[in-house]
Amino acid sequence: MAQTDSISPNEQQPAGFAARVGFFVVRRKRPGFDRQWAAQIEQAAWDALRQSEFEAFRPPTRVVDDDSLRHALRESGQAGCDVLLVLQPTMGDGRLAPILAQLWDEPLVLWATPERPDGDKVSSCSLVGTHVFASIFRKLNRRFEIAYGDPNEAKTRHELKLALQVSTAAGKLRRAKIGLVGHHAPGFVNMDAEPFTMSRDLGVQLHHFGLEEFYQLVESQDEGVVREDVQRVWAMGLPFEDGLDKNDLTLGSRYYLALRALLTEEHLDGLALRCWPELPNRFGQWPYLAMTRLADEGQVVALEGDVDGAVSCLIGRLLGAGVGSISDWLEHDEHTITLWHPGHAPRAMCEPGTLRLGRHFNDDKPMVVNGTLKINQPVTLFRLWPCNGMYRMTAWNGRTIAPQRNLLGTHGLVAVEDRNVHQCFDTLCHAGMPHHVTLMLGHHTDTLKRLARHLGLAWIVGASLPSAYK
Repeated sequence: MAQTDSISPNEQQPAGFAARVGFFVVRRKRPGFDRQWAAQIEQAAWDALRQSEFEAFRPPTRVVDDDSLRHALRESGQAGCDVLLVLQPTMGDGRLAPILAQLWDEPLVLWATPERPDGDKVSSCSLVGTHVFASIFRKLNRRFEIAYGDPNEAKTRHELKLALQVSTAAGKLRRAKIGLVGHHAPGFVNMDAEPFTMSRDLGVQLHHFGLEEFYQLVESQDEGVVREDVQRVWAMGLPFEDGLDKNDLTLGSRYYLALRALLTEEHLDGLALRCWPELPNRFGQWPYLAMTRLADEGQVVALEGDVDGAVSCLIGRLLGAGVGSISDWLEHDEHTITLWHPGHAPRAMCEPGTLRLGRHFNDDKPMVVNGTLKINQPVTLFRLWPCNGMYRMTAWNGRTIAPQRNLLGTHGLVAVEDRNVHQCFDTLCHAGMPHHVTLMLGHHTDTLKRLARHLGLAWIVGASLPSAYK
């Protein structure tokens, strides 16, 4: 199979989720095991990868020893592979594992395939060979994911997809760049960014911009471009309330264009903005409509200078779950949590008939997006944060239900079935979790837990805090 194969990604690939996977097959140099079964399972594995939402690349060099391993790694690197999917159709040479770990800095996924289901001879030892590689990688402190099963089975393909998702997300996170405009909002010291802890634990780099720089960027936007953007917002048909009209859209367009320019020109993967008190005091308007629009486009912009909130949203995008929405944990009972924030959630997360442009409930200044979160949707509540010099992560699944009352801003009610919310809140407070959580559509807790393990982060769950992390 000394050939080069490459295919394009599936058209349905989620934004931020695209990855090129190197199909890296470690074969045997000397005779042994069932060669016919090896060829059959390798072809089935290649077909499964090609039929996935990932872009697949197969290096032309057959990997059997040190020299061929190095050639295939160069080919994979030149092809721009984000992750290697390492398959042993029959047990390969375990001496290649430390070389692979040394020479390949990008993510690795190990895939073990089953034995031939009939006959009295061992056909492959694929799982044994994969186990050898995994043990060596762990002793070398090399992160990896693992999948096992028949390539033709749906369960195996799902497990493989999850392993590739987590690996590529972790790899892209290590190359991410997050911007911070200003600082955290006054009094929110619990959201203070720790750039060196972030770089060490996540690989993310933090770049700081002054508020005065942002003021100048807002004020310098081309008038013609601003007018064109106002027309685009007007065409959305969002209803106004509280005496607002089309003339109030101009500043929101300036905010939007400035934020988008900062994201693009500085090559940022996400941005945290100190949105109060300076912006409404200086310009007379909040930037929440601009933030909603950017979230609609899959861009990460966190409010109140919440850098780790921005990273949490970026993780959602990298996992194909969308950027989500940052919210306050406003109140709770034993089974439900009320989420609320001034009004900036992606429109796709809100009930269409509830969306309207209004004024902030505290200072009567525009421009907030009032709306209610979609009801009867599976959701995940997620947060990443540093405490006592190390990052921690938590997530749990829930479902949105009809809120008991309407609130100005973006709000919703989440029912949690698998834990006592009072006890959960107590645990998270003692673990140092900030008051912001990221809400994502769909259930992603298992994926996020796997990502935490991959990154080596403390996973905080349920109503108990492991003593090692107290």
